[in-house]
Amino acid sequence: MDELKVFTGNTHPTLAQAVTEYLGIPLGRCEVFEFSNENTFVRILDNVRQRDVFVIQPISPPVNKILYELLIMIDAFKRASAERITAVVPYYGYGRTDKKDQPRVPITARLVADLLTVAGANRLLTVDLHAAQIQGFFNIPVDELTALNLLGNYFKEKGLNNSLVVVATDIGISKRARDLAAKLNAPLAIMEKRRLGNADRTETLNVIGEVEGKVALTVDDEIDTAGSLISVAAALGKRGAKAIYACCTHPVFSGPAIKRIAESPVKEVVVTDTIPIPDEKKLEKITVLPIAPLLGEAIHRIHTGLSIGAMFE
Repeated sequence: MDELKVFTGNTHPTLAQAVTEYLGIPLGRCEVFEFSNENTFVRILDNVRQRDVFVIQPISPPVNKILYELLIMIDAFKRASAERITAVVPYYGYGRTDKKDQPRVPITARLVADLLTVAGANRLLTVDLHAAQIQGFFNIPVDELTALNLLGNYFKEKGLNNSLVVVATDIGISKRARDLAAKLNAPLAIMEKRRLGNADRTETLNVIGEVEGKVALTVDDEIDTAGSLISVAAALGKRGAKAIYACCTHPVFSGPAIKRIAESPVKEVVVTDTIPIPDEKKLEKITVLPIAPLLGEAIHRIHTGLSIGAMFE
């Protein structure tokens, strides 16, 4: 693996370090910082000429700063004559803006795809995109991993299967929820809801499926302000669910999310570390599963030309 190089920006160095430990290689050296005028500066300290370079950088808060940092890093590797540059973006920021659902609004997920490609990325490696069609926004190969097996194995070990029902937090996530339900040998329920304008508020309308007397496990790709989670938990409580657990891949936890989770009837929220969680946001009821082995194995397979799909068979 002499030709494999893994680098990171300032978003999630802990994750990058864990990935390189899995691969058994040192983390690549580079300088990434801001001048006093807020211009980002990048200098690659290792030789990357004709190397297979992977840049690990989730596009998480502060999103715009981190996105520009990633773009500038990719440009630096391109100008340093890297053979191939793979943007490893565990959390794809702006993924929720994937279509025109109102007049005169952008499709920012497509714009980010264009920016990454123009900057010089030859490939994208990501985890659980908000919408599958985002893959089609790219004219370069996209490998989308899923954390469902990781989350499913955790709940298998808890032994909740006999009374468990998997609950999709909305119709859009129902396919992933169905896959998790099949893995756990549990029935599926779906929450019908609608988003109220652009204010990050949702209204739960109905529960499709039987949850009375069951242990409900809600599934979503991310938890942002936790408004949807609280609304879903309230609806499940009214329908007679005896206990509520929640899981998602991306713990965005913005705004009032932590306060809402702390005060909610949800017994445990299980997430992965695609996004770094500050110490002040770590509650006892939040369990964080490591995503580094999944990313590390995918990087190894991309570098050596092995199948990514075989990881999930």
